[in-house]
Amino acid sequence: MKLIARIAAPAAALVLAGLTATACAPQTSDNSATKDDKSGTLRVWLFQEVNNKPKEQVVDGAVAAFRAAHKDAKVEVEYIPVETRAQRIKAAFNDPKSAPDLIEYGNTDTAGYVKDGGLADVSAEFAGWAEAKDTDPTARTSVTVGGKIYGAPLFVGVRALYYRTDVFKELGIAAPNTQDELIATAKKIHKAKPELYGLAVGGAYTYGAMPFIWASGGELAGESGGSYKAAINSPAAQKGITAYTSLFGDDNCPAAKCASMGGNATVTAFASGKAAMAIGGDFSHQAVEAGSVKGKYAVVPLPGRDAGSIAPAFAGGNNIGVLKSSSHRTLAVDLMKQFAGKETQRKLFDAMGFLPTYTDVRSEVAKKEPFVGPFVKTLGAGTKFVPASPGWGQIDASLVLPTMFQEIVSGKKDVAAASDDAAKKMDAAFAAAG
Repeated sequence: MKLIARIAAPAAALVLAGLTATACAPQTSDNSATKDDKSGTLRVWLFQEVNNKPKEQVVDGAVAAFRAAHKDAKVEVEYIPVETRAQRIKAAFNDPKSAPDLIEYGNTDTAGYVKDGGLADVSAEFAGWAEAKDTDPTARTSVTVGGKIYGAPLFVGVRALYYRTDVFKELGIAAPNTQDELIATAKKIHKAKPELYGLAVGGAYTYGAMPFIWASGGELAGESGGSYKAAINSPAAQKGITAYTSLFGDDNCPAAKCASMGGNATVTAFASGKAAMAIGGDFSHQAVEAGSVKGKYAVVPLPGRDAGSIAPAFAGGNNIGVLKSSSHRTLAVDLMKQFAGKETQRKLFDAMGFLPTYTDVRSEVAKKEPFVGPFVKTLGAGTKFVPASPGWGQIDASLVLPTMFQEIVSGKKDVAAASDDAAKKMDAAFAAAG
């Protein structure tokens, strides 16, 4: 959920907070603005953080810089709860008079919001924005639907492998260099220390499982002519599913305990000292630091199939978009650039730990904060994103992939049957979304 960096939860879980409402909502009627006022008050909705003061200070600075360049414009910022954002944003799409000019939104929401007719196409402005040329490709993908740009990336989040340095030292083992080594190491640790999960995994941890699928050459879905078709049951994807589900069992993470765990639970298990390894995000750093393993862990990129390779990770994050109904489009686009520009992203990293979406700025912050290194390296190796279809929201909200993993680890279905069933559900959602 884009929403990832601030509450130390998996990106998926946070964006899910309201996706059901948007996934099935009828398409909004055309609410395009009929004027473009160059003065007046701009209204902005941003997400409320657990600790919001540092974010407010950065935003206030960005607003001050914007107002210095636009003397006739004022800005009102409202911080809205993540939990109710889907309902509020959908209502705003349907009622332009009460709608804000700009919104912060989770990057997996883009396609759904575009289908709902809420976001303005800012392709021309984005193309002419000098800073945008340094936006990393995956972040750019997260604001792109049908080849058009619907906002600016605000921050990105990615996952890597957290591991216990004290446990590894005691057992005389090194950080795994391949996916097979990772699986073998997890089981070796659990055998030596039965009280620990070797690698904490979760049947409901979709974004922790995806790197195994992608590392094996699999994909969630394929796209042709704007239409998506599930690929989760391809031989390559099934190979990755088999690798991930092999970590559930009495030799690592018992299915009875781990089948229902999500990303939060796996990170909590690691932070509390119950697991020797976990797949966690840069946004999990504060939670781990606050746990009992502080000073006894390190982070490396999650290994891929080949020695020295990095498994492709899901790139979560948040974006800033201009509403199609805004009667201050030119001003709103300028404010969007101020919020999502390099200077503000630098300050958001310092204040909140949000990873910048610009490759050059990310390199800068990695030099300042060593813990960021493995995540920046993971991003540099190439990340993946979810299908840019409004149907993805329904797939995610209806837990299609967690159900598949849980059916496999419980023994109810084999990989082929479970992935075939998941593919059918995905295709139904893609078709319904149009």
